[in-house]
Amino acid sequence: MNARLRDRSPFKRIWVQPAANDAGTALGAALWVDAQERGTEERPYRMDHAFLGPAFSDDEIEQFLKWSKLPYRRLANVAEETADMLVQDKVIGWFQGRMEFGPRALGARSILASPISPNMQARLNEIKDREDFRPVAPVVLEEEAANWFINADTSPYMLFVYDVRPEKADRIPAVRHTDGTARIQTVNRAQHGRYYDLIQAFQARTGVPVLVNTSFNTRGEPIVCTPRDAIECFWTSPLDALVIGSFLLQKPERVV
Repeated sequence: MNARLRDRSPFKRIWVQPAANDAGTALGAALWVDAQERGTEERPYRMDHAFLGPAFSDDEIEQFLKWSKLPYRRLANVAEETADMLVQDKVIGWFQGRMEFGPRALGARSILASPISPNMQARLNEIKDREDFRPVAPVVLEEEAANWFINADTSPYMLFVYDVRPEKADRIPAVRHTDGTARIQTVNRAQHGRYYDLIQAFQARTGVPVLVNTSFNTRGEPIVCTPRDAIECFWTSPLDALVIGSFLLQKPERVV
């Protein structure tokens, strides 16, 4: 519906609030109180991202890891070392910064994977216990979006579908739906620096500025919020690794 409004309405640009449900009333209430307190009808707030939820420092995360007696290590370069794992087709739980506001995981509480393997969609749907036909969505560097998706514009909230460029379709089969479209998220460094740097590091290794991004949860569970949520989801699902703040947790290699 969002894409229909974009393509068939008389409006040149369409903006959709990313939590346009009952939860969105909290944002409206906060803006109303802000205006009342300032005593003005001016509306200076511009919603450029949805990272408005709780965050946890490395100290808080490490304190929980030590308490839980789990093996972990601190990464010297989170983006580069995570990109190395994604290139190996590992599926990563990604827990970084302030949680997203709204129903979509947008790179703060996400499961990330490479879009290059044709079977990655099936793997992710198995991890999340979803129907096989359900697509997974791509995140793409904002400046690269139009090179991979036809007429793609800034879309930070994963609310609009675009056609995958035919010449690029074979390079990102995991995020292309059966009708040739993808519901994209664009990201720039100002919105989420570590997330942006990870995609850029993946691009440096593969030539593809796109990752698969789906919500960090399993069937019937909400998107993870706290370090405890993330670690419990990681150890009770077939994820390969968890990158939580500056720390990495991995499962032992299975001996066949």
